[in-house]
Amino acid sequence: MAKEFRFPDVGEGITEGEVVRWLVKEGDEVAVDQTLAEIETDKAVVEMPSPYAGTVLKLHFKEKDLIKVGQPLVTIGEKGEVPAEAAPATQALPLVPAPAGPGATPGPAAVPGPAGGVLATPKVRALAKELGVEIGAVRGAGPGGRVTEDDVRSFQPALAERKPGPKIKAKYDLYGTLERIPLRGVRRATAKKMRESLDHAAHVTHCDEADAGPLEALRQKMKAEVEAGGAKLTYLPFVVKALIEALKLHPTLNATLDEDESEIVVRKYYNIGIAVDVPDGLIVPVVKAAGQKSVAGLAAEIQALAMSARERTLDLADLKGGTFSITNVGVIGGDFATPIINYPEAAILATMKIADRARVVDGKVVVKRILPLCLSFDHRVVDGAEAARFIRDLIRFLEAPEKLPLGGD
Repeated sequence: MAKEFRFPDVGEGITEGEVVRWLVKEGDEVAVDQTLAEIETDKAVVEMPSPYAGTVLKLHFKEKDLIKVGQPLVTIGEKGEVPAEAAPATQALPLVPAPAGPGATPGPAAVPGPAGGVLATPKVRALAKELGVEIGAVRGAGPGGRVTEDDVRSFQPALAERKPGPKIKAKYDLYGTLERIPLRGVRRATAKKMRESLDHAAHVTHCDEADAGPLEALRQKMKAEVEAGGAKLTYLPFVVKALIEALKLHPTLNATLDEDESEIVVRKYYNIGIAVDVPDGLIVPVVKAAGQKSVAGLAAEIQALAMSARERTLDLADLKGGTFSITNVGVIGGDFATPIINYPEAAILATMKIADRARVVDGKVVVKRILPLCLSFDHRVVDGAEAARFIRDLIRFLEAPEKLPLGGD
């Protein structure tokens, strides 16, 4: 009997993916756990193993197509069998009964209404109410037909009942030819993540600068020993070490805002995201328990994560659990930036280009190696004065790097 394998919920709020590559074709015999396709999600490229053995009867999507969670990916059955018509994706996951009684409180999962009602979280329902959208008229694109924030924001009643007509895309405008680049994969995920951050957090950026001379001297002193172990020693491991010491003094920078509960949640651990520039966007793998690692250990892990990010071989777990992020813009250049917070974190640090700059010290002009630092923070969680104190303490640690705990805990 033919069986449908539907695109599963791979976690972390992922609702869709792009079929990057099929590794099988219709008519192929497959075994259980054989990889069927590579799917690019908001987070990484994941392999889809087959839950069934048999003959591939139908591939429901082409390469480069977008697939929603719950939609049929492939049908597998016996050779010569004709696959049945696929059921709608909204039937992939059953509705869970809503809690009853005046004191009932819905949990973090989506909360449906009565029979035939809507699957949506309280937060999404509140957004619909705020925007004047009748949530019952919105077609959910999330798992099991769940209505998401994007569904509510993009809902247009006047267009919802129309049948889609042919779309005409101009190849020229009044001034010349146009090139249209599909918003897919990492670029699409980056766009959604940035918009989410700007929609939720109150962004403020504070800039200052550190004397990087002592940092450069310590790096040169440790470079041969660390690189003998196979890892390239950059400034980032030292920045991570100094950052964690500053976060210990200013814990709200290592926090997140629980909007549903109206609580600031301070994380008592330090998982530091390192933004990696890849050809089609930005990926932020996370160094877990960074405070427990040595400078050499941080150097090796940052290098390995960056390589995996560029090769798109990161595990989803490598992208989860961040408490604070760093974007090292300085490897490309620039003096100042306004980085966008990696929501739901409360802050992000941009390290800029280290360069010789003239500074006045004791009434005399001297040349110093200056490292500009730009901190963007969520003003709902962190006050401006606290952010300024945090940066000053970070600078203090960076300018005396030999006093940092350079080994592991």
